[in-house]
Amino acid sequence: MSIEELIFVACAALVTSIVGGVAGYGTGLLMPLVLVPLIGAQAVVPILGVSAIFNNLSRIAAFRKDIAWAHVWRITLIAMPFCYVGAAFYSELSGPGAAILIGSALILLVPARRLLKSFKQQLSQPAVYSAGALFGLVTGGVPGGGIILISLLMSLGVTGGATVATDAVISLMVGLVKIGTFQSYGQLPWSSWALAALIGVSGIPGAFVAKWISDRLSVKVHTGIMDGMVVVGGAVLIARGLKWI
Repeated sequence: MSIEELIFVACAALVTSIVGGVAGYGTGLLMPLVLVPLIGAQAVVPILGVSAIFNNLSRIAAFRKDIAWAHVWRITLIAMPFCYVGAAFYSELSGPGAAILIGSALILLVPARRLLKSFKQQLSQPAVYSAGALFGLVTGGVPGGGIILISLLMSLGVTGGATVATDAVISLMVGLVKIGTFQSYGQLPWSSWALAALIGVSGIPGAFVAKWISDRLSVKVHTGIMDGMVVVGGAVLIARGLKWI
């Protein structure tokens, strides 16, 4: 990659980090649009898996007082083994049919969550564990699996900065499983580690900018932004599945 391309990637990482810090996710959906033309599709998932460690650590530092630990443990423990499966077979899991199905389901989750809230219904434990398993499977195999986790946390009543903070802790723990799996399968040469480090370090300031923005938003507005990003993310997945982008 040329110097100009590396600078472009670093700037894109900063912007997506700000988006991710406010909405709870974003890098996994937006960065592939930048990276695929430069390095090809095969290397994107492992590289973003490593760079996400930097992003999540910076979000934890910025939002550390808002972490909902009770949700961290039950989701993480169920997601980890499924993340291993997803990472081991990520090429099969990244097909267009899966992208369309997941994207459609995520878009439907927004009105479904609001409907549950209007009836004051809580997700059952089996539903939480099923969603956690799905998150682990998808995040191990395709970019953008964080949308599922954000949707799950919001459905559990986690709002505002707590959503971003809790998502970051869970994603960090599950991401270590993902990286270990890719490393064992030979998917992370030193050049991939170097590019991932560039993306991750470039995005660190974005977490603190996002924290500054989030502190100035009401919970209602912040939740609305997250809902909007879930819909956009779902639409991006559908578009990828249909090969529009």
